[in-house]
Amino acid sequence: MGRYAVGDLQGCLAPLQCLLDQVSFNPQRDQLWLVGDLINRGPDSLDTLRYLYSIKESLRITLGNHDLHCIALARGTTERGRHPTLQALLNAPDCDELMHWLLQQALVRKSDDGRYLMSHAGIPSAWTSEQALALSREVETVLQSPHVDDFFRNMYGDEPLTWDDNLTGYDRLRAITNHLTRMRICDVTGKLELSFKGGAADIPAPYRPWFEWQAEGSRSETLIFGHWAALECETNRSDIIALDSGCVWGRHMTMLNMDSGEFHRCSC
Repeated sequence: MGRYAVGDLQGCLAPLQCLLDQVSFNPQRDQLWLVGDLINRGPDSLDTLRYLYSIKESLRITLGNHDLHCIALARGTTERGRHPTLQALLNAPDCDELMHWLLQQALVRKSDDGRYLMSHAGIPSAWTSEQALALSREVETVLQSPHVDDFFRNMYGDEPLTWDDNLTGYDRLRAITNHLTRMRICDVTGKLELSFKGGAADIPAPYRPWFEWQAEGSRSETLIFGHWAALECETNRSDIIALDSGCVWGRHMTMLNMDSGEFHRCSC
């Protein structure tokens, strides 16, 4: 069995298929780990999601902010940010089935062998790996409950910017979601700056990339994340691997062989 992790797809199906061909991916044998943002902005959101659904037993997915937003649009709990590239998906006869499938996915996943921990945007340094998994389950429980639409009505917004274990209700769920799906930079207290989308050289003081506040070797797992295309996969860390290489912006899509450590890339 081979395990392969791929950065943000954002509706770019051809580069994904190029990567899968490079490693002779077999969904009957291998696992495909996807860091989220499966859809939106790219040319093939509907076909991408249909393809992934067809091999769903081989997938390990963490949801990204674009995925959650698409579900909210499909359920009619928001009208903001309706990107034209999602329209075919939202109008498709199998949209409800595909959205229901997405709602069964996680925000944090740990590999069975304990080597890897994956989320869309990263894991705050203040959270242990076990806490991150537990907080992910809090959101997953609501996503799979009768209160899912209330969650989406309360999901949007930046506050609270700093994590507090004593947070409750939708403030707590929003903070968990923002840290796991929108985080890029924060200050020494862990306070997020969610409007920043630039590269590492442009980060304003006193903020730093979220992963720079985490000491090397402080976790037993290697972290895998996406979300931050402008980072261009550069973390200068072997224990924290960024996989969003800006495919939807015309650069390339990146795959990690989780067993050998080898990287594969296809142009977009």
